Amino acid sequence: MKFRPAAIAALIALMVSPVAAAEKLGPYGEDPLDRGVGFPMLQGGQSIFTGLCQGCHMSDAKGAVGAGAYPALARDSKLQVAGYPVAVVTHGQKAMPPLGDYLNDQQVADVVNYIRGNFGNTYKDKVKPEDVKAIR
Repeated sequence: MKFRPAAIAALIALMVSPVAAAEKLGPYGEDPLDRGVGFPMLQGGQSIFTGLCQGCHMSDAKGAVGAGAYPALARDSKLQVAGYPVAVVTHGQKAMPPLGDYLNDQQVADVVNYIRGNFGNTYKDKVKPEDVKAIR
């Protein structure tokens, strides 16, 4: 999948400042802080993981240590309770930026389900968009 330079700049800006991200996402033609407008080109759990998550958590989801510490998502027992990753994705935690204002409920559910069903994780219960809405 190819990313537009504006989308890459927006993701970087998002990690630094939501205001800067809003300025970078403007070319999409809508208010970038409206839920789900931030990354409309990313649909499906694998696409969202590849486009947003693997830069820090790595393509194998084993995490990384370098300029910062990025936790492994592979074989992560913390993912057993589905609400935990939903809350982390939407509200952020430590160095993880909150992505709830940039992903809609379906996108959050898709990426959480993808992570919980891959990388050695075998959690079968699926998160639904309604579950995400309840945690927001």
